[in-house]
Amino acid sequence: MQVLIAAAAATASSTAIAGFERCLEFFPHRAIPELPAGFPLKTRELCFSDFAILYSGDSKTPVYAVERLNKQHLARKVKRKDKFYEEARLPSRERSTLADYQATYDGQRMDRGHVVSAADQWTQQGMAQSFSLANVVPQVPSFNKGAWNRVEQDTRKYVMRADGDVFVFTGIVFDRPPRHLGLGEVWVPDYMFKLIYDPTRGRAWAHWLPNEDGVRVQRPISYDELLKRTGIRFVEVS
Repeated sequence: MQVLIAAAAATASSTAIAGFERCLEFFPHRAIPELPAGFPLKTRELCFSDFAILYSGDSKTPVYAVERLNKQHLARKVKRKDKFYEEARLPSRERSTLADYQATYDGQRMDRGHVVSAADQWTQQGMAQSFSLANVVPQVPSFNKGAWNRVEQDTRKYVMRADGDVFVFTGIVFDRPPRHLGLGEVWVPDYMFKLIYDPTRGRAWAHWLPNEDGVRVQRPISYDELLKRTGIRFVEVS
């Protein structure tokens, strides 16, 4: 049985740090989907300048990230600043740390993989915030630099061709029992997916890839298939 770490929203059991009511503009139709009943992870809501994250203090990773992108955003060239930092808004017991990502897993150093891509950012503040460890998961290096990077690039290419805003959800899936990295026992994703929703054209599709060596970009799955795999209705597609 898999534990889904995916796009969803706060429930009554969620502990809010900065409620999503402050950044509803990042969500399609300003509507936040609900987590399924019995969702096992403790969650916190984090609003950033250019994106929002539902974070889990159990896995010490994002649960999901959501962005609203358009060609005007991506046309702004923001200088990348590779300065990762620990998220001070989180209690220390729930944070991943820089030391965790110095550890090795299965004989190799894991990449600090962005959930919201740094290359998606259109403000200097957003760029800096994308290096928060609240926006990072352990990724197999060849996956991060290869197939996943290609998915991120293809997503931006689509946004540059789109007529309006495009909403992007990036989700994470763990198998049970979860694999751990570092003394903080940061959970290592087994799968990642990226859902692209273009409300102007009424289109939605997703990339679903295993976080492992030798992965190639696969044919996207339909939104209906993603719903079957996750059980979560991320958006209402007209």
